[in-house]
Amino acid sequence: MTASRALLSLLVVLPGLALISPPAQAQRQVPRIGNICPMGYVDTFNGQCSTLGLMNYTVQPTNGQACPSGWMNVGGGYCRKK
Repeated sequence: MTASRALLSLLVVLPGLALISPPAQAQRQVPRIGNICPMGYVDTFNGQCSTLGLMNYTVQPTNGQACPSGWMNVGGGYCRKK
């Protein structure tokens, strides 16, 4: 099989893979919701909070509610997966 034929085969297969949604991924940058950033994040003074590429956390906004089971409140309006 030539290289161009292998590449063509990949291009045909890859669009089908796009239909499969990936699992939730950890976030290195989140929008600042409150006055402070979540624990483990640094305020970048542009409305964002960043881990500066050092750590990855899976977070979700609290939306004024308590964090679900298996999550912990990290401030800044976010919950982080334990």
